Amino acid sequence: MRWFWIDRFNEFVRGKQATAVKNVSLAEEHLHDHFPGAALMPNSLVVEGMAQTAGLLVADALEFNRRVVLAKVAKAEFEYDAVPGDSILFRATILELKPTGSLASVESVIVNEKGKERPQGKAELFFAHLEPGEGVPKLFEPEELLKWLDHMHIYDIGRDEAGNPLSRPDW
Repeated sequence: MRWFWIDRFNEFVRGKQATAVKNVSLAEEHLHDHFPGAALMPNSLVVEGMAQTAGLLVADALEFNRRVVLAKVAKAEFEYDAVPGDSILFRATILELKPTGSLASVESVIVNEKGKERPQGKAELFFAHLEPGEGVPKLFEPEELLKWLDHMHIYDIGRDEAGNPLSRPDW
C-alpha cells in the first residue's frame, strides 16, 4: 500500500470486526483537487479506507498467509461527503470468510467535535485471497507491514474472540 486512508484502529476483534479512524485534514493534497474552493474527500477514497480497514481484518484472520486483494465493491451508498475537519469511523464486519475469498460489510460514520455520530456511507466489499507466488506481486515487506500495524495500534487494542490480546507475529 502506498497511501494509508486510516490513521489508527480503535477496535480490532480477530476474525470478526474492527473500527478504524481517518481524520480528514486540509493538509492532504488530494482534497484541494475535489473541488477547488470546496474541499471534500472523494467517496472513492472513503471506499479505500473501508477496504483497508476490512482488508487488514481479513488478512489477520488468514494469519497474513495469503494476499488479500479488493476484488469487487458489491454495493456502496453514501449520504453526504466528508470534508476537512471530519473524523471518519470505518466499522468493518466479516460476513463470510472462505479459503478463496471473503465478504465484508463496512460503514462509515462521521463523528463531530462533540462525539455525535452521523452515518455517512455503507458498502459490501468482496476480497480475493491469492496464494503468494508466480503471477501474484509481492505487495509489501513483512517488516514494513508490521511497522504500519504498530503505528495503527492493532496489537495494543486487538483482541481475539475470547478477549485475549493479539500477539504480534515474529516474521
